[in-house]
Amino acid sequence: MPPTVEKVSRALLREWGLPDPGSKKARGQVVVVGGSPRSPGAVLLSAEAALRVGAGRVGLAVPPETAVGLGTAMPEAGVYAWGGDADSLDEGLRSALESADAVLFGPGFDDPDVTRAALLAIARVGVTRLVLDAFALGILSDVDRSLLPEDLLINANEEEAALLLERDLGEDRAADIAEIADRYRAVVHCFGTVATPDGRVWQAEPGSGGLGTAGSGDVLSGCIAGFASRGLEPERAAVWGGWTHARSGDRLTERAGVGFLARDLLGEVTAVVRDVVG
Repeated sequence: MPPTVEKVSRALLREWGLPDPGSKKARGQVVVVGGSPRSPGAVLLSAEAALRVGAGRVGLAVPPETAVGLGTAMPEAGVYAWGGDADSLDEGLRSALESADAVLFGPGFDDPDVTRAALLAIARVGVTRLVLDAFALGILSDVDRSLLPEDLLINANEEEAALLLERDLGEDRAADIAEIADRYRAVVHCFGTVATPDGRVWQAEPGSGGLGTAGSGDVLSGCIAGFASRGLEPERAAVWGGWTHARSGDRLTERAGVGFLARDLLGEVTAVVRDVVG
């Protein structure tokens, strides 16, 4: 039996609402784990997006050769130099991961072996809420699900969803995403569709074609992680994140047309959230 799909609207999000902002600590802490010498900027897009949707604090766990430059580029972030293996995970980073309200893993990784080792090291720390994105999804099928936290969110594009599904996506998108959610016991977001392991599904308008630009997915995953850090239930964090990213793209497309950059989305994110909750 196909899942029942609930349409996402501004009215639904207004009904759900968001937690009161409160203090910086009350708004949650995100740690973004990722980056590589070839793609150092992905973590910046994710981290800033998390702050823009209301997270209070953000940390970056990145390769040592990129740490100083990223810290300069984003003075709001705490930066931890980490090679990705368990032996080099120091107490400072371990403490940040343990206390994080959401850990986003994946943006900017480009080596499967490094990604796998880093994910297993992160899992051993005992993080409570993990958001997986980008290169992390390419190695997820090789990782024992029982090693990962129960509170798991997956942000997949269509190619990554097909990889997780082990076949091409069909016409029934809701059923396909729900199958991935069930298989990995995770909340899954893909192109406006959000599914939970128990079969609940939401569908939002996926946004304009201008969102198909480099780094856009990093902004999206940062939005999801930021909402997750604020204490929303995982499925609501995914719905809110997808909506915010898509509507930010719509605003830019209406104003400037196709050709905007992923970092341009960051300037729209807060306004989109305010448009819903006031």
